[in-house]
Amino acid sequence: MPWDPFSGPLVQGSPSGSDEGRGDAMGTSGFTKRRSVGGVLTALLGITVMSVVAGLLVTAGVTPVVALTGLGATNAITVFENLPGYLAIDKLSQKSNIYATQNDGTPLLLASFYDQNRIEVGWDEISSYARDAVIASEDPRFYEHGGVDAQGTLRAALTTAVGGVTQGGSSITQQYVKNVRVQKCELETDILLQKRCYNAVTETSPDRKIKEMRLAIGVEKKFPKNDILRQYLNITGFGGTVYGIEAAANYYYSTTAAALTLPQAASLVAIVNNPAKFRLDNPASETNGAANGYAVNKARRDYILREMLRYQKITAEEFRAARTTPVEPVIQEPSTGCQTARGAAYFCDYVTNLLRNDPAFGADEETRLLNFRRGGYDIYTTLDLDLQRAAEETIAANVPMEYPGWDVGSVVTSVQVGTGRVLAMAQNKLYSQDPVVTATSAAYTGVNYNTDYAEGGSRGFQPGSTYKVFTLAEWLKTGHRLDERVDSAREANWGTFNDSCRGPQNYDAQNWNPRNDAGESGGNYSALESTLGSINTGFIGMAKVLDLCGIRQTAESFGVHRADGDPLAQSAASVIGTNEVAPLSMAVAFAGIANRGVTCSPVAIDRIVGADGDEVPPPESTCSPSVAPSVAAGMVFAMRRVMTDGTAQQSWGATEPRVPLIGKTGTTDGGKDTWMVGASSKVATVAAVVSVTGEARQRSISFASGPAATARHRMWPFVMSVANAKYGGDEMEEIGPPPVVVPVSDAGDTDDSTDDADD
Repeated sequence: MPWDPFSGPLVQGSPSGSDEGRGDAMGTSGFTKRRSVGGVLTALLGITVMSVVAGLLVTAGVTPVVALTGLGATNAITVFENLPGYLAIDKLSQKSNIYATQNDGTPLLLASFYDQNRIEVGWDEISSYARDAVIASEDPRFYEHGGVDAQGTLRAALTTAVGGVTQGGSSITQQYVKNVRVQKCELETDILLQKRCYNAVTETSPDRKIKEMRLAIGVEKKFPKNDILRQYLNITGFGGTVYGIEAAANYYYSTTAAALTLPQAASLVAIVNNPAKFRLDNPASETNGAANGYAVNKARRDYILREMLRYQKITAEEFRAARTTPVEPVIQEPSTGCQTARGAAYFCDYVTNLLRNDPAFGADEETRLLNFRRGGYDIYTTLDLDLQRAAEETIAANVPMEYPGWDVGSVVTSVQVGTGRVLAMAQNKLYSQDPVVTATSAAYTGVNYNTDYAEGGSRGFQPGSTYKVFTLAEWLKTGHRLDERVDSAREANWGTFNDSCRGPQNYDAQNWNPRNDAGESGGNYSALESTLGSINTGFIGMAKVLDLCGIRQTAESFGVHRADGDPLAQSAASVIGTNEVAPLSMAVAFAGIANRGVTCSPVAIDRIVGADGDEVPPPESTCSPSVAPSVAAGMVFAMRRVMTDGTAQQSWGATEPRVPLIGKTGTTDGGKDTWMVGASSKVATVAAVVSVTGEARQRSISFASGPAATARHRMWPFVMSVANAKYGGDEMEEIGPPPVVVPVSDAGDTDDSTDDADD
C-alpha cells in the first residue's frame, strides 16, 4: 500500500497552558458542586501542604523531609526524596517541509508533514506583546520566583477548597514541565502505553503537582528565565494540531510571531488558557464565532489586556486601542500532506517514500516515519518547476483523467542525465490517499504510476518496444555490428534460444508466433533496420543469436527492474517488452545511454537540513558503467535515427529548439499502452498513455486533443522543448555504418511489442 506520511495516531488534545484556570472572571465557567465541610478541609490541608513544601523548596533549594500524618497529600509528599530534580528535555516535535527550488534560488513549499504543527523560533522572533501577555495573565511573578509561585499556589488552593472555580496556580515553568512530559508521552508509538502515559502526566492529583514542582525548580536552576519563557511559547498548544506561537500566528492571523500586534497577541494567548474553548477557527460557533465577534475569546483577550495594563506592560492608550479592536482571525490553512503539492503531489509522494527508506531517519520504517513527521526537517528536492509545469500542462491538455469504459493513465517523468536527479513527475490523476475519496471517481488515486510499487507506485506497465534497446546493447556489446543481418522472418517455431542462466529454452510447444506491427515480413533485417522500424521479428532473430540471460543482465545494468520487485523475466517474449516496469526506470536507463553508457540511480533530494540547522546527508545517486562508451555510441547512432528516420519522427518534428536527441517508441499488444522515451545529453523523458486496469485499443480511441495512440508524441516534445531551451544539448558520440535511410511503413509508429498478433 502507498505510504501516507500524514496518517498516524494523534494524542487526544494535549493540555498546554493553565489547564485548571487562573481564577479570573473570564477564565472558566460552569456549575461548581458545593463541597462538604470535611471535603473542604481535606482539600485545603492537602493543597496547603503542597504549598508549604513548594515554599520550602523555593527558599531553601533543597528537599525537606516532611513527616505528616492524617493528610490526603502525605504519600505524595514523601516521594520528594526520590524525585529527580532535573527534567531531560528532548527536541520539540516540529513539522517537516518539502521544497522545490525556484529559478531565482528561493525555495517553494510543496508540502508539510507533522503530528504537531510547530515552528520553533528564537526570543527575538516573538513579539514582546506575546511574551508580556503570557506573564501578565499566567504568572505575574515569573521573574521573581524560583519555579514555583508559592503565593499563587496557596491562593489557588484556598479558592478551590472553599468551592470557588477550580484553580491550578501553576507557574509558567510548571506548565512548561507539564507540556514537556506530555510531549514525551506522544513520542510513545504504542497507543495503549501512550494513553497511559498521557493520563499519568495530566491527572488532577497532588502527586502530579508535587512532581511538577520539583521538576520546575530543577529547570529554573539550569535554564535562564528568558529561555524558559521562549520554550514555553514554543511548546504550548493553541488548539487542534497547532503548537507554538509561530504556528499559531501563521494559522490564526496569517502573520509571524514577531509581527503580532497587541490585540492579536492577547487573542492568541487567550487560547492557551483553554484551547478548545477559545480557539478562533470555528466561525460558525454560536458562542465563539464570527456572528458574535468571537465573544468568548474577546472576553478572555480583554481580561489579558487589563492584566497587562495592571502590571504596566502596556500604556492606557495601547489598552484602549487594543480593547476596541475586533477579533478578526485570518485563517491560513497549513500545508498538510502531499495533496497540497497539487500537480507535483506524486513527486512529493515519491520523496516521502524515499525518506521512509532512508536509514538516516532511523533504524526501521516506523521510526523513520515518526522522525520525519516530528523532526522539523527541511527537504530540498530536485524538482525543476519549469519542466514540472510543462509535464502537468501537456498531460492536462492531451489525456483526460477519466474515459468511459477505460481506466486511462498517463505519465511524464524526466531525469537529468549524468546525475540521476528527477526533474519532473506527473500523471493524469488527482492525488488522494483517502479511500473514501478514491472510491468516488477514477480521477483520484494515491498510486504513483511513475514509480515502483515499494515507492508508492503501481506494479508497473509493459514498456513495449522501448525495451528493445537492451537487446541492441547486448548485440553491440558481444561484438555484433549495426549493419549485421539476421534471419528475422516471421515463424511459428523459433527453435531453441540460448540461456546461460537457465539452460536452453524452447517455446515451440507454446505455438509462439509474434507478428510485426505493420505486417512486415522481416526476412533479413539488419540490427539498424530493426531498430528504426521497431521490427519485432528482427529483435527476436537478434536474441536467437545472443543469450537471453545476457540481455536480461544488460537491462539490469541500466537500472531496469520489475516494478513489483520480482526478478526480470528473460524469455524470448521479454525481448520485445513484456516485463512490467516503472516509467522512472526507463527514464533512468535512457539517461544512461545518453551518458556514454554510465547509468546513475534516481535521486529526488538535493539537501536535508535538520531543525538545528545541521545538514543531514541525503540519499545519493550511484553511477556505474552499464556498457562501454563504444557500445553506447553505437546505440546512440541507431537511436538518433529512430528520431529522424524511424518511428519517433513525430516527436522529433515537434521538438523546438533542436538539439541532438535519441529515442525509442513502444506499443504493447493491441495498443493497450503507448510509450515515447528519449533523451538529449542533458535530460531524459518518458511520456506514456497506459491502461491502469483492463485493456483498451488506443488506435481506435480519440481524445479531444487527437488520437490516444499518438498523445505521447504530443506530450514528449512539449516537455523536451522546455528542457532543450533550459538545459541545451551537446553532440553525443556515435559509432556506426554510414548514415542510411530505411523506409518505414508508418512514420508515426510501427512497433507492436508483444508476443501476440495485433488485429
